[in-house]
Amino acid sequence: MRVFIAGVMQGSKKGKGITSQDYRQIIRTAILKEHQEAEVVDPFSLFPDSPEYDHERARQVLLDMAEEAGNADVVVAYLPEASMGTALEMIRAYDKGKPVISISPMAANWVVQALSRHVFPTLDSFLDWVRGEGLTTL
Repeated sequence: MRVFIAGVMQGSKKGKGITSQDYRQIIRTAILKEHQEAEVVDPFSLFPDSPEYDHERARQVLLDMAEEAGNADVVVAYLPEASMGTALEMIRAYDKGKPVISISPMAANWVVQALSRHVFPTLDSFLDWVRGEGLTTL
C-alpha cells in the first residue's frame, strides 16, 4: 500500500514561511505501526527546502507531487486550513479513482466535501481510525 501524505505547507502565508510539519511524522508513524508493509510518500521529507525554490523548480515539484498523489493507493490530506497545493494533489488522486482521506475541520468546504471518501475533524480522530480497521477497509 502506497500512502501519500498531502497537507498544508505554506497555506495562506504571503512569504516563504511554512506551517509546522509535525503532523507528517505523526501520520507516518501511525500508518507504519498498523501497516508495516506500507510505503509512505511525504513531499516535505523529499523537498524540505521547497519554499526556497525558484519559479521553475517550484512548478516542477508542485506538478510532480500532484502526479505522485494520483499514483498512490490512498491520499491522506491534512487541512487545518486551505491549501492550494493539497487541493491539486487531492483532485489528481480523485480523478484517478484513488481514495482521499481528509483531516480537516472544514468539512463544509466544497473541495474537502466533494473529493474526500472520509473526513475526520481532528488528527486524533484520524489516528483512532487508522488504529482500527480504517485503512484496511479501503
